[in-house]
Amino acid sequence: MDTAPLPFPVPGERTSDTIRRLRDEHGPVLPVLLPGEVNGWLVTSYEATDEVLANDEALYSKDARNFTGLHDGTVPADWPLRQVIEGDHLLTKDGADHRRLRSLINRAFTPARVAALAPRVQEMTDELLDRMAERDGEVDLVTAFTEPLPVAVICELFGVPREERAQIREWTGVMLSHAAAPDEVNAAAGSLLGYLAAFIARRRREPADDLTTGLIRANEDDGGRLSDNELLWILWVVLVAGHETTVHLIAKAVVALCADPAQLDRARTEDAWEQVVEEALRSRNSVVGLVFRYPLKDVTVAGTTIPAGRPIVVGLTGAGTDPARYGPDAGRFDLGKAKEGHLGFGRGPHFCLGAPLARLEARIALSSLFGRFPGLRLAVRPEEIAYTASIITEGPLAVPVLLR
Repeated sequence: MDTAPLPFPVPGERTSDTIRRLRDEHGPVLPVLLPGEVNGWLVTSYEATDEVLANDEALYSKDARNFTGLHDGTVPADWPLRQVIEGDHLLTKDGADHRRLRSLINRAFTPARVAALAPRVQEMTDELLDRMAERDGEVDLVTAFTEPLPVAVICELFGVPREERAQIREWTGVMLSHAAAPDEVNAAAGSLLGYLAAFIARRRREPADDLTTGLIRANEDDGGRLSDNELLWILWVVLVAGHETTVHLIAKAVVALCADPAQLDRARTEDAWEQVVEEALRSRNSVVGLVFRYPLKDVTVAGTTIPAGRPIVVGLTGAGTDPARYGPDAGRFDLGKAKEGHLGFGRGPHFCLGAPLARLEARIALSSLFGRFPGLRLAVRPEEIAYTASIITEGPLAVPVLLR
């Protein structure tokens, strides 16, 4: 392809809007210029996304050692995205290493364990709604509800004390922002890793009834197959990914429902909150781009050749709103499309293992919120809401609402 790389992301434009626009204007696969002037590729359609994910570990790697530019001097040493893609964690592993780490983390997210969390998630949801009910006038739903709930759930699951949770949320926000300066990203990443190392040491001295202690004991019982560094990065993955995406998913679903009263009425009348979650995952996914896949050899995707070793962003938001898959109104939030399926949690060996927990939290959060406040409405027009700056996740910075 002779097309010059196009800027991605675009300042002043939501990342999800950029992906959809580039799909419609330039097709399913195109070269892009990533933050820091790094060359990469963007996949934007359902078919192309499905094709790439279906070939994970056969044609594509998630291991940054296969990203040529990181090792030939092309990519700057202080490139902020290094903090996300070079860690020794589940999201950068392939094959047997990936399966080994995934099997350990999966103990935290078995269907039975997640189902058993439902009463506690409901309890935490009701506590937040009780506090909101005491307030008059305008309320920011992000700070009052959609952010603290997922943070509390994942942190309680792994034993992070209440007073330390806000700091984890702050570090995560900086690390995933493409608008943050390299030194800010590096400082946030270093602080989070330092905190987690100290937290693991604390749990070794002071075991508790939480999954961090459980992972430590399981590893000891298994002959210590998990290194201290791997245990550190497991916590990094579950604490960062375990709350960030759900925070934004709930908030985006609220905006979509408030912007379309007919869909909200249908959700209430049919008690269709599971469908609401699935439709949000399709059309309003909080994960806008999966980073990165690295071709192990030159590959052809949707008729376009991508050279080996080049980073590919998989644009899930483009796949979920692709007219070729979902029809001319693919971008509309429509509960009737929930049954059509989606790639919101990926597919194949890297399918999101936190999917059951995210679905549970979002369903309880949304049904409880609109049940408690039947008159809830946006205090601003949907187009006035500002969103986070990231090529990975996207969600509202604030959702001003009136509860009554």
